[in-house]
Amino acid sequence: MSAPDELFCWEGDWGLPSVDTDCLTILAYAKFAGAPLKVHKISNPWRSPSGSLPALRTSKGEVLSRPSDIIIHLRKQKYNADYDLSAREGADTLAFTSLLEEKLLPALMYTFWMECKNYVEVTRRWYAEHMPFPLSLFLPGRMQAGQLERLSLARGHNALEAGEELEKELYHDAVECMNLLSQRLGANKFFFGDSPSSLDAFVFGHLAPLLKAKLPNGKLQQQLKSLDNLTHFCSNILLLYFPTDGRENLSHKASSQAEGGDFDHVPNKRRKQILSALVAVGAMLAYALFTGILSIQHVHQRAIESSPGLPADEEEEEEED
Repeated sequence: MSAPDELFCWEGDWGLPSVDTDCLTILAYAKFAGAPLKVHKISNPWRSPSGSLPALRTSKGEVLSRPSDIIIHLRKQKYNADYDLSAREGADTLAFTSLLEEKLLPALMYTFWMECKNYVEVTRRWYAEHMPFPLSLFLPGRMQAGQLERLSLARGHNALEAGEELEKELYHDAVECMNLLSQRLGANKFFFGDSPSSLDAFVFGHLAPLLKAKLPNGKLQQQLKSLDNLTHFCSNILLLYFPTDGRENLSHKASSQAEGGDFDHVPNKRRKQILSALVAVGAMLAYALFTGILSIQHVHQRAIESSPGLPADEEEEEEED
């Protein structure tokens, strides 16, 4: 019997199995299709076989990173959540998936990675606190640069400058997309009836972080919360397919605080201790340097003035030195 495929993804928080859109999409699809993946939830992308997250390592050693490639691979392994879809439903899946990529995803990237308060207080803070040292010092910034490049490509290389005009443009497209999704879902449990499909996985992956994250700037979040069927859709998937993740996140936080964290959190704790010590030492050195210079000059001057054995010319030379 061959070993199961291994999925490496970002760990969860906010009551979600993962905080990352791509990871959530793959986790949801695997649950819907019944794929027996061995899941590694980590906070260090360098422990992934591809050096990034998500990543799927197949039983044959092949490594896949794009959600679409991973889903195609799972379908080839007979784990197909779209098996019962009609041709028209298959076409709708392609159309709405493209809509998510073109209209909603850019606004999500802006919300989490470019909007200043959200990035500083939520996104960067979360990744910096969960990554091991020294990755936590530079990798969140590198991830932000990658997201901004991705957003720039999505907008056709148009100049990106955070502000009301860009936000208004992106949020307008995102609201339009969410309204269309809400209309398509209607009163149904899932987009194509009583069974979830790949479209449900993609929609859940995009909407769940926006719904659950505690964002200081929640303009787009409030729009989502006003669409009751979409919020219930996300909540139902969490309840049906990831019922233990919220409790696991809470218990993981509690154990990390009580025991100092797991392997990945020990370096993080040490990082905080080192940084605190460096700040304190820096402050003391600055003070000592400032006061020390004055003190040395003062003592030196006093020593010169109080040396009766020195001739006048030597005394002048000492002062010049």
